[in-house]
Amino acid sequence: MGASFSLVALIDYFTRRDFLAAGLRPHSVTLPYPYDGGDGKSSSTCTVHYWAPPGEPKLPPLLLIHGFGPWATWQWRCQVGPLSRQFHIIVPDLLGFGGSSWDCPTVPPPSEATQAAALAALLDSVEGLEGKRVAVAGTSYGGFVAYWLARAAGPGRVGPVVLASSNVLKTGADDREVLKRAGEEWGGVDDLLLPAQPAAMRRLMQMVAHRPPPAIMSLDFVLRDFIQKLYTNREQLSHVYKGVTVGTDKFQVTPLSQEVLIVWGEDDQLFPVEKAFAVQSALGGKARVEIMKETGHTPQTEDPARFNDIVLDFLLAADKHTKPSINGSSL
Repeated sequence: MGASFSLVALIDYFTRRDFLAAGLRPHSVTLPYPYDGGDGKSSSTCTVHYWAPPGEPKLPPLLLIHGFGPWATWQWRCQVGPLSRQFHIIVPDLLGFGGSSWDCPTVPPPSEATQAAALAALLDSVEGLEGKRVAVAGTSYGGFVAYWLARAAGPGRVGPVVLASSNVLKTGADDREVLKRAGEEWGGVDDLLLPAQPAAMRRLMQMVAHRPPPAIMSLDFVLRDFIQKLYTNREQLSHVYKGVTVGTDKFQVTPLSQEVLIVWGEDDQLFPVEKAFAVQSALGGKARVEIMKETGHTPQTEDPARFNDIVLDFLLAADKHTKPSINGSSL
């Protein structure tokens, strides 16, 4: 059974089917590698893989940015159907994840600024999105990137922002607290975020969700399958982890001029719920918080109906308060 059955392949089949049913199709584009998040000329390139509907947008664009963990299709599976009725959805793989990569092993590890610059270049390359204002939602690490993109691009390019389970104020002390909750056998947070053994994968699954995972997800052969298939790009993922700047002087959090929705699971074991209010305070008067009961670090998959309602209410209300841009698109 262990040699022939792949739960990863089964889940991936259904997630891709959900994306296709929502009208999204896979695409990729080759772009200059954005050193340090800048726009200077570069001889190195990166490939950004993303899902989006074909053709020019007929609805306001919404960028969904994944975090560490399984593929972007898994993390946003429950959102693309409901949200695609109101928005032109773009779901990229961040550099180092899924189908996105860079060509030169000697380039600096991609920081959140680098990831944001790559996404900005992606948006400029997509037919019909040039200059259009885009709403952005990011979960966990994806929220770090969403914050940086919103701040760097400004309100003329990036509209309302959703930060889900994303502690943009994270420090080394927060990492140490995560390790205490996880148990003393882990040398660092990267041992959990980039699991190499079934025990680490099992503990990560236990920590990200409010409810225990199904029993089948605790079997060693299933967990090995997850590790082998979801973390095939381990070297680049390790570089991405090393490139994280949140909590350093390279990632100074200042208020955003955009409207911001902060969504948090009440039982988040990675970023405890009180962090949501600290982030709200740091981001200023346009930020508000929604706490989702009986969810952990992934509320978008644990209670997708409620999560989608919260996000849709916020984005549609923000749309009503936004005047159309010069090219006619709102948000």
